[in-house]
Amino acid sequence: MPMFRSGPDQAPPWCEMECFEILTLERGQSHRFERRGRRELLLVAAGACRLAAGDAVVFGRRGALMELPTRAGRFEVLQTTHPTTLVHMAGRWDDTHGGAGLFIVGEGDNRSRPGDPIDYPKTTRFDNHYHDCDEYWIFLDGSGVVYSEDHRYEVKPGDCIATGMGHHHDVAEVHGTVLTGAWLETSHRGRQRRGHLWEHTHGPAQPGPQRV
Repeated sequence: MPMFRSGPDQAPPWCEMECFEILTLERGQSHRFERRGRRELLLVAAGACRLAAGDAVVFGRRGALMELPTRAGRFEVLQTTHPTTLVHMAGRWDDTHGGAGLFIVGEGDNRSRPGDPIDYPKTTRFDNHYHDCDEYWIFLDGSGVVYSEDHRYEVKPGDCIATGMGHHHDVAEVHGTVLTGAWLETSHRGRQRRGHLWEHTHGPAQPGPQRV
C-alpha cells in the first residue's frame, strides 16, 4: 500500500516518514505545528513567511526547507507575508537522508527520457528510476498517473506515494498542464548513492520485498 493521505496512522509500517500535513495560510496568519516525530522537516511550497524552528528564526520563500535541530522544540509560522502553503513531514529517518524539495512535471515529448525501459503509456519527460533510499512524493496541485513498485496510481492533491528502496517509480501522465509536489528521500542504505539511479547506468536495482 504505497499510497496514503495525511494524518496519523496512515503510512505503511515500514515508512520512515510516519506522517505529513499540508497547510495553507492567508497573508498575515500564524500557526504552530504540533510535534509529530523524532525527525521533522518543514518545506515552503508556495508564498513566503517568517518561521521559527527551535531558537532559530528565518524568512522562508518558496522552496525553503527547515529541519528541527534537536528532538525538542517545534516549528512555528510567525507571520505570512503572502498566501503560503507549507508541507510538514515527520518520521524516524537518520542523518543519511537525502533531503526534500519541490518538483514540477508537465506534459511533453517523451522521446528523450533517460530512464529505464517501461511497458506503459507515457506522455512526460520524467525518468523511470530507483534509489538507494525510500522516497515520498506528496502531491500539491494538479493530477496525473504515477507508477510505483509496478502499480499504477491516479494521484491528486493530498496523495502521498511511498516508494521503497530499490523499487522503480515514474510520473507517466499529467492531466492538464502541470503536476506539482514535494519529495522527501529518507535514510540511504546499501551503496548509499544519491539521486536518480537507472539499471542501464548504475546496475540492477535490488528492491526490498518488505517495503511494499
